Amino acid sequence: MSSPARAPEPTPHTPPPRPYAERAPKPCYSRRSMRILFIAPSRIGDAVLATGLIDHLLHRHPDARVTLVAGPISAEVFARMPNLERLIVTEKHRYDLHWLHLWAMAAGTRWDLVLDIRGSGLAWFLRARWRAAMRRRPGPKIAQIGRILGLDPPPLPVVWTAPDDRARATLLLPPGPPVIALAPTANWAGKIWPAERFAELFRRLAAGPFGPARAALFAGPGPAEQALAAPLLAALPEAIDLAGRLSLPEAAAALARAALFVGNDSGLMHIAAAAGTPTIGLFGPTPADEYAPAGPTALAVRSPTARMEDITVEAVASSALALLSDARAA
Repeated sequence: MSSPARAPEPTPHTPPPRPYAERAPKPCYSRRSMRILFIAPSRIGDAVLATGLIDHLLHRHPDARVTLVAGPISAEVFARMPNLERLIVTEKHRYDLHWLHLWAMAAGTRWDLVLDIRGSGLAWFLRARWRAAMRRRPGPKIAQIGRILGLDPPPLPVVWTAPDDRARATLLLPPGPPVIALAPTANWAGKIWPAERFAELFRRLAAGPFGPARAALFAGPGPAEQALAAPLLAALPEAIDLAGRLSLPEAAAALARAALFVGNDSGLMHIAAAAGTPTIGLFGPTPADEYAPAGPTALAVRSPTARMEDITVEAVASSALALLSDARAA
């Protein structure tokens, strides 16, 4: 008599790796704090967009100790970040030797998590329990950053300021009529909306639902930024001139006091949105689908062409009214 047939043995199966958001340990309050190495973008705007990811981690691991790597320009974005154990400022060197120097500084530590927003590959040459790096894909930059940890929707950017930053902002922008923040500069001429349009927009808004209003002009440090801001200062001599006078944390604190921000695609635009200020970013040749401002009340006004001069004052003013309505309803 033949023996009964055996049931087939299950085929071994290895499930696909789960994203960090599912695999990570629960918030930890043990004596040993989680150690995180965060390699941040080198540009201000990208760095601001990455702040939401750090904020998410700090809420999940409130005792974490963070070593943050940034370029000289973006380092100030993180200057007031909580749980910051060390800020490493790296400058580019020939043959990418700056990565070798960074590896030498980081290789002696056993990291719990290494996050590389620059996508350098360094994370895989360090000792770490978890590691992840950004891969460039189509779509909004903030969504690309969120996908590093499997976060959808991605966490919104934040700003970190200190009491001294907020005190200086209050001194420069004391209580009074609403402040309309204007940022007329950018890192190249093709991204700049004409100064006379900024001035016309302010006068229209100040005579309407934002009125009476004060104009405050923001720009980065250095003579090049001063030169780019000069035409708008000449057109609005009554404006509060903050061009080149603020650190990034001070600028964040000052922008948080504004009723509206209007500016070109720039780091200041991203800081304003992250600060929670109703923000309008003006886009011509750069992709608004990827770099639109991300915040609780923010939008992009796109040129119908790639030319900034083809953005009308009417289009921006109507967007400002819609944004004001959204802000009041929130």
